[in-house]
Amino acid sequence: MADVLSVGVNLEAFAQAISAIQALRSSVSRVFDCLKDGMRNKETLEGREKAFIAHFQDNLHSVNRDLNELERLSNLVGKPSENHPLHNSGLLSLDPVQDKTPLYSQLLQAYKWSNKLQYHAGLASGLLNQQSLKRSANQMGVSAKRRPKAQPTTLVLPPQYVDDVISRIDRMFPEMSIHLSRPNGTSAMLLLDIWSKSSYQVFQKVTDHATTALLHYQLPQMPDVVVRSFMTWLRSYIKLFQAPCQRCGKFLQDGLPPTWRDFRTLEAFHDTCRQ
Repeated sequence: MADVLSVGVNLEAFAQAISAIQALRSSVSRVFDCLKDGMRNKETLEGREKAFIAHFQDNLHSVNRDLNELERLSNLVGKPSENHPLHNSGLLSLDPVQDKTPLYSQLLQAYKWSNKLQYHAGLASGLLNQQSLKRSANQMGVSAKRRPKAQPTTLVLPPQYVDDVISRIDRMFPEMSIHLSRPNGTSAMLLLDIWSKSSYQVFQKVTDHATTALLHYQLPQMPDVVVRSFMTWLRSYIKLFQAPCQRCGKFLQDGLPPTWRDFRTLEAFHDTCRQ
């Protein structure tokens, strides 16, 4: 496929048109050569006239053929856009010291590269949009058509189900006090006092980390797993003053124990050591 710039010029047809111009110039030159040479190499006048006329007609046909070819190619070349993105920079091509300051050629190369980059970026964007949030059938184990739709983020669960989940969590963490309340009918509220600000800096940091953990553990489709994961993470603070930092191995840093717990491994770290 011919390389067509956004300015409307078909480069392949342009190159062919240059060759057609050269062929046309050669044909016209042969016409003038024929007129210059005149009638030669025939014994009789009638023979010389016939040979000259035949040769002259052949040359004229060649000129006509090359001219028609040039007109055809000129229609394929197209016209450059009047609003050329390089604007008046085209005047740089008239610089007599082009070899020393090849600004115009560099601008053209940069413009072509920018056009190609924009074109490929558009293709990549289309492909990424098609594959957005999709996994292959080999990864999921089912085809894309059979993939279950995501459940809504707002779930309405039976009160008995909520009671059973909280009861199991309460048995899992007997050292923690968990209370379930329903102040407005069926809507349940789990009482964990992690919002009241402590007067101790160590517990203020634990509160900040717990707030971060609440934002981290999010799985709307499985709320029981979210609660259980958060409670498991919170339970790791039982050894707040006993577990050393997994990075520096120290119990205290700036007078504080390791207050950060990794969300996945539950390992203890100082704030500066977890970075």
